[in-house]
Amino acid sequence: MKITGIKTWLVHVQRRNFCFVRVQTDEGLHGIGEAYSVGPDEATARAIHYFEDWLVGLDPMDIEGIWQKLYIGSRFPGGSVINSAISGIDHALWDIKGKALGVPVYQLLGGKCRDRVRVYQNPGGATPEETADNALRLIGTWGFTAIKTNPLPPGVHEMPWPQALRWAERKMALLRDRLTDAIDIALDPHAQLLEPIRAVELCQVLEPYRPMFVEEPVRPENVEAMADVRARSRVPIATGEMLYTKWEFRDLLRVRAADIIQPDVCCCGGLTEMKKIAALAEAEYVTVAPHNPMGPVATAVNAQFAATAPAFLILEYHLDVAAPRRELVQEPYRMVGGYLELPAKPGLGIELNEQFCEQHPYEPWRRGAPMRPDGSMGLI
Repeated sequence: MKITGIKTWLVHVQRRNFCFVRVQTDEGLHGIGEAYSVGPDEATARAIHYFEDWLVGLDPMDIEGIWQKLYIGSRFPGGSVINSAISGIDHALWDIKGKALGVPVYQLLGGKCRDRVRVYQNPGGATPEETADNALRLIGTWGFTAIKTNPLPPGVHEMPWPQALRWAERKMALLRDRLTDAIDIALDPHAQLLEPIRAVELCQVLEPYRPMFVEEPVRPENVEAMADVRARSRVPIATGEMLYTKWEFRDLLRVRAADIIQPDVCCCGGLTEMKKIAALAEAEYVTVAPHNPMGPVATAVNAQFAATAPAFLILEYHLDVAAPRRELVQEPYRMVGGYLELPAKPGLGIELNEQFCEQHPYEPWRRGAPMRPDGSMGLI
């Protein structure tokens, strides 16, 4: 069996573009994957097609060799665009291999160590009361056992820090009271805190309410700063969505900067690299809660990974079973009682709705950035 070509779709749904990839073979089998929409989405799609000449004629079953060819053959270590391109291709190769052998991808990764995959969602809400109301609806309708929300108030960059801390404490107190101890509550300030001491203060305020974790209390470029926060905090610290490959996660783990890592299978290097990252974490007694804001193909890849990973904790999830995301694929993974069910179908067990993808083409977008009153970028 040989690779004959690659096709990509940039599909605009719900204010972002999803970058899907299909790898085709000469035996009629194909595999699908998803690359991260890192911002310059057209660049990611172009990088995937740049690699096409490298792939045509290769055996898609040689996944590790192809990964090495793409990563090392690029000469310089990849950033967000190159690693996202490699990730999407890698997913598709695992899908092909599972289909060729007639087994789910999780069987190729060593087989299951769990039967279903626990997930959480951000309920949204501009006020603590709205967040609590939305969370209760999600829990009642879909059975979620965990949520994640931003502890900081809207407009935090324009208010005194003590006022922001009091708002965060009020929000967490209200959520814990209304959701009770039966629901895990994770918190994500979105790496908006510049000074580690402010991150420590925030964690101290939130500590009495036992958050599941606080995600990226400071930006991830400086792992020593993150380690400083973790050393002084009594709540679990999570990070990793903006890190790539085993080497960057090794640096993070070496300085003991996180209790929970959050690699993104759409940009960390794909499923091939995700398994290696998880093994590093397992050896350090660090759990894995994958970052997953992308589409239903990414969810499928993450679920196949989670089925096989002893250190897996929980998966970020958006409702792939609800419109319009439901239309992206022919049949999304089912969710029951706050858990994703693992299909027994070969490969990833999911297929694109190509007609829908064609009908929702790429649209430019730019992520907003908060500003301080003095006009500078909004790190507190």
